[in-house]
Amino acid sequence: MIPELTSPRLILRAPCQEDFQVYKSFYADAEASKFYGGPMLASSAWKQLAMEIGHWHLKGYGMWSIELRSTREMVGGCGFWWPSGWPRPELTWWLIKSAQGGGLATEASNLAIDFAYQNLNWNTVETHLDDDNAAARKLVLRLRGTILTREIFPDGIERNVYTIPSPKNN
Repeated sequence: MIPELTSPRLILRAPCQEDFQVYKSFYADAEASKFYGGPMLASSAWKQLAMEIGHWHLKGYGMWSIELRSTREMVGGCGFWWPSGWPRPELTWWLIKSAQGGGLATEASNLAIDFAYQNLNWNTVETHLDDDNAAARKLVLRLRGTILTREIFPDGIERNVYTIPSPKNN
């Protein structure tokens, strides 16, 4: 069962079939989805959603759908993934354009990070950033992330690996 996490503005809940329209729109937008494997055709966005649901069943953790508490609108995703062949799990997130810039990614990430430390008993939470992803780098710095190392990943891209402390240690 996928746990539900809440904050004052957000609900992180299990992804579901009804989220597909948001996935389809996000992944069709080349600019928004550039660092997340996009742009994608609708069929590939469907596979992405299915993969994220399946990840929970295979690994016991994964991506949540981010929902606004006030409207119950799904506005993005946040959580962890560890695809086959990659060195370690990582924190990742994405938001539709209308939800960007208001601190929602920080709020969602803090919920996910706390879950990893408290419920998964992880010793560290990492994220792996493409050099050109300035928005993600700003978020990681807001989360007090620090560079752990730099390495080449299975897709051939060299990235900085950041470690992010527990939000409880603020």
